[in-house]
Amino acid sequence: MEFIQKELKEIKELLKKQTLQQKEILTIEEASEFLGLSTSRLYKMTSNKEISHYKPGGKKIYLNRQELEQWILNSRVDSINDVDDELDSYLSRTNKSLAS
Repeated sequence: MEFIQKELKEIKELLKKQTLQQKEILTIEEASEFLGLSTSRLYKMTSNKEISHYKPGGKKIYLNRQELEQWILNSRVDSINDVDDELDSYLSRTNKSLAS
């Protein structure tokens, strides 16, 4: 019986995640789950205007899933290799300019 309850719980969680992937507009609670952040952190980020959000009627906060995905993608941190490549590229351009 306990095994069946555990399996049902896992199925419910999977369905919940699938539903989140299909929704365009998320509540703060859904966005919190989507991003893996606490709701209090998300409220603080919206209050500080760190993340785009919507407040129709001035009360409840909604977030656009695609905007959240874009926010994540815009927060990329370059690897050491990326920085090294950029530095090499810059230095090769600079050295060519100095040689001319």
